[in-house]
Amino acid sequence: MNYNAFSFELRKNVVDMIVAGNGGHIGGDMSVIDTLMTLYFRVMNISPENMDSLDRDMFVLSKGHCVEALYAVLAAKGFFSIDDVIQNFMQFGTQFVGHPNNKLPGIEMNSGSLGHGLSVCVGMALAAKMNGTKNRVYTVMGDGELAEGSVWEAAMAASHYHLDNLCAVIDRNFLQISGNTEDVMHQDDIAKRWSAFGWKTIKVANGNDSDKMYDAFMIAKNSKYMPTVIISNTVKGFGSKEMENKAYWHHRVPSMEEYNAIISDFEARKKACLNEYDC
Repeated sequence: MNYNAFSFELRKNVVDMIVAGNGGHIGGDMSVIDTLMTLYFRVMNISPENMDSLDRDMFVLSKGHCVEALYAVLAAKGFFSIDDVIQNFMQFGTQFVGHPNNKLPGIEMNSGSLGHGLSVCVGMALAAKMNGTKNRVYTVMGDGELAEGSVWEAAMAASHYHLDNLCAVIDRNFLQISGNTEDVMHQDDIAKRWSAFGWKTIKVANGNDSDKMYDAFMIAKNSKYMPTVIISNTVKGFGSKEMENKAYWHHRVPSMEEYNAIISDFEARKKACLNEYDC
């Protein structure tokens, strides 16, 4: 399968979801969806058939506001119907709410309050070590989320317990709701900071390329004695020039004119991927 081309089908589902529900964190969805697709379709041992197995790999979307991307990936994986998601997203009484809801199949924990995902994943990974199971634990955090102190408490604990079954991804798109991350809370050299906390660090120059992310996950999988963090350099709003690198697309519903332009861009990028051009 051409996963980079497939990602634009998932992106369209996300945009349709947000338009139907009249809300959603569209910019971050576009930056992180390639990571989620790669995890669920190429890396993790997880499916609707084994989602209750003690040996399943586990994932927590710490940047839970980008749940639309997770819904699109889980639906494509067969956990539920994408038509149900689009029809019911953000409607009264729905389970398809604006942050991950563990009443839905395939979602391990509720999230959305930033800074908590890594802490929970440390517990999951440590439990797997204590139980002697072979499953791996993954989480995705936003770069703005790294201002939360609980992230660094968890990072220290993961290193202390040598959790080589734990892999964290930082969606490094340089934008958060209030602007550029370096203006809000300067990050310095993220890789050096995580290395100082005892983590193996992997930098991915283009985190919107599934093949590059897959390679990084394979390196992480073979890392021993320490947890791994993948610093995935992405573009907020990736896939359409209407949205790319624009902070005001953090949470926004496109107008019909913008919708048509976005979908047209997706179709063009998908075609380029299928023809093995730069997409």
